[in-house]
Amino acid sequence: MILVGELALWVALLMAAWGTTVSFAGGATGRGTLIASGERASYATLAFVVLASLGLWSALFASDFSIKYVASFTSSNLPKAYKFTAFWAGQSGSLLFWTLILSLYAALATFTNRRRNREMMPFVTGTLSAVTLFFLLVTCLGSNPYERLDWLPPDGRGMNPQLQNPGMAIHPPTLYLGYVATAIPFAFAVAALLARRLNAEWLAAVRRWALLSWFFLTIGVVLGMWWAYVELGWGGYWAWDPVENSSFLPWLTTTAFLHSIMIQEKRGMLRKWNVTLVISTFLLSILGTFITRSGVISSVHSFAQSPIGYWFAGFLVLATAISAYLVSTRLSDLKAQAHLESMVSREASFLFNNLLLVGIAFSILWGTLFPILSEAVRGTKITVGPPFFNQVNIPLGLLLLALTGVGPLIAWRRASPANLKRQFTGPVVAGVAVGVLLFALGMRDVYALISYTLAGFVMTTIVQEFLKGVGARRRMYGENAAVALLRLIGRNRRRYGGYVVHVGIVVLFAAFAGLAFKKEFDITLAPGERFVATDPYGDEWTFVSNGISRFEQLNRHVTAVALQTSRNGRSMPLITSEKRQHVDSRGAPTFEPSTEVGILESLRQDVYVVLAGVSSNENAEIRVTFNPLVWWVWFGGVIMAIGGLIVMWPQAELRRAQGGYLASLKPEPEVVAGR
Repeated sequence: MILVGELALWVALLMAAWGTTVSFAGGATGRGTLIASGERASYATLAFVVLASLGLWSALFASDFSIKYVASFTSSNLPKAYKFTAFWAGQSGSLLFWTLILSLYAALATFTNRRRNREMMPFVTGTLSAVTLFFLLVTCLGSNPYERLDWLPPDGRGMNPQLQNPGMAIHPPTLYLGYVATAIPFAFAVAALLARRLNAEWLAAVRRWALLSWFFLTIGVVLGMWWAYVELGWGGYWAWDPVENSSFLPWLTTTAFLHSIMIQEKRGMLRKWNVTLVISTFLLSILGTFITRSGVISSVHSFAQSPIGYWFAGFLVLATAISAYLVSTRLSDLKAQAHLESMVSREASFLFNNLLLVGIAFSILWGTLFPILSEAVRGTKITVGPPFFNQVNIPLGLLLLALTGVGPLIAWRRASPANLKRQFTGPVVAGVAVGVLLFALGMRDVYALISYTLAGFVMTTIVQEFLKGVGARRRMYGENAAVALLRLIGRNRRRYGGYVVHVGIVVLFAAFAGLAFKKEFDITLAPGERFVATDPYGDEWTFVSNGISRFEQLNRHVTAVALQTSRNGRSMPLITSEKRQHVDSRGAPTFEPSTEVGILESLRQDVYVVLAGVSSNENAEIRVTFNPLVWWVWFGGVIMAIGGLIVMWPQAELRRAQGGYLASLKPEPEVVAGR
């Protein structure tokens, strides 16, 4: 199977090259045989990439250490679950994994459009085959997972301890599923530009793919935050790390696209925005891959320095140049069909929303690339730290949160004073009330107060919209509140699923604001010694050390400390933190010791304990951190994912309601801003 997989990888390369050639030739000449051949080549590429992937998995499970990749990322005593995830633990395997997802997406896009968008599909298939060809070239020629060693080692090096975490089985695949999905809208945008079919037709073809990308990027980013929080031991979940930033950038531009696509569908506006955002999202995903794999920027998430960074840099330049040429030569076809009539309208609100999202993306991109630029210009690498990102993006983020509440309520075209008063009085009063109440309770952090005030405003706007919709259904159909809510969402998935996403955004902002009240303590405890600390809520916590213990577990030697805890005199669960030294099958150390944090979770805060080290007299050196509202970060991510699923789910057909033909003819109630 390993030999079959190695051969299949090279055959897949030939199939992708053939598919690229005949698809573009078929699109240019209109010859159906060439177009059909290109589509069949897309399916064949998928089949051979699957064989190549199965071959590598076979080598990983068989512990074939004659293969360099297997010897570099597994060992005989590595648990089987991590032998499976080792497929994407290293550079060569993750490139093949990326290619596997890309070829699967390309085949799905080709198959689902076999009877639709026929004028664009040859160029779509050709573009996707070209991108697949690039990744196969990099995999085969630049970083081949089937590369052999000149000698057979007795055991492999094993997997990095930080990757031996359940999150490793979920976070990279979901992030890759989101990253790679950006190629499908990009291919349709290129096809629409080449075929000069730049009306709403191409948007209908890519909307669901953009949602799919956004959905997986959302899950991947949140899971990455969780992995960094539980595995790296630094007490936080977002550090503005370059690789973290590179995963966030395409999420921002995809979010902007999903908002502006509604404006083009409704009013024929923002056509240049949509093409540019789709192309930019794909280019940002390639840029993120370049940052991760080139080694030009140091990050705990990145791969080692590698020459394949030049491959990605070249591809990025080429893709940018071709895209810029296509857009610049089609500007006349991208003229808006309508114009902005008022700055106080839903169109203007969405435009401001996009400007903020792109502004945040640009600031993050600038801060991420500045070390590279500074080294190229001045010869000295100047790193941009979290203070820069926070100073720029916190105000922009708060403005974005405010627009999250404004957009759904304001009327299309032009909002009247009466509309504004009717729609915004309740939410504004609620938001101000939240801010005044928190100030009266002693909260003085300015950004936190603004965040919670805006969160109250936005949440009230969302609740108000749901109440109006449910009330309309109850009056029209006589349904009870629960049935009316479910049917309201089921028959207006795009709108109300979007509101659910907004709820998740509000929860996340409220949770992020909790970081303003974070407290840390560095202590050293002898066995039986106690430490008393006050948390951000004023509660008194007592920590008593049970001393250092050492034991062996699976493929590692463990040094652990257990702390007995109590809050305000009431006993709380034991918290344990560990230092782990992973070893190979012969007992030899493999990597630097890793940290396993101890976390006592609650809805209010996490008590986060890290064993930093052990002193010469066996005292435990510990960092205790009180992190308010961290649980709500993960919960907010779940809410956003649920909202994304609702929006992606196929729209329910109109059905006969409650047994009457006339009832089936009634239009679905929709609460429109200003009516």
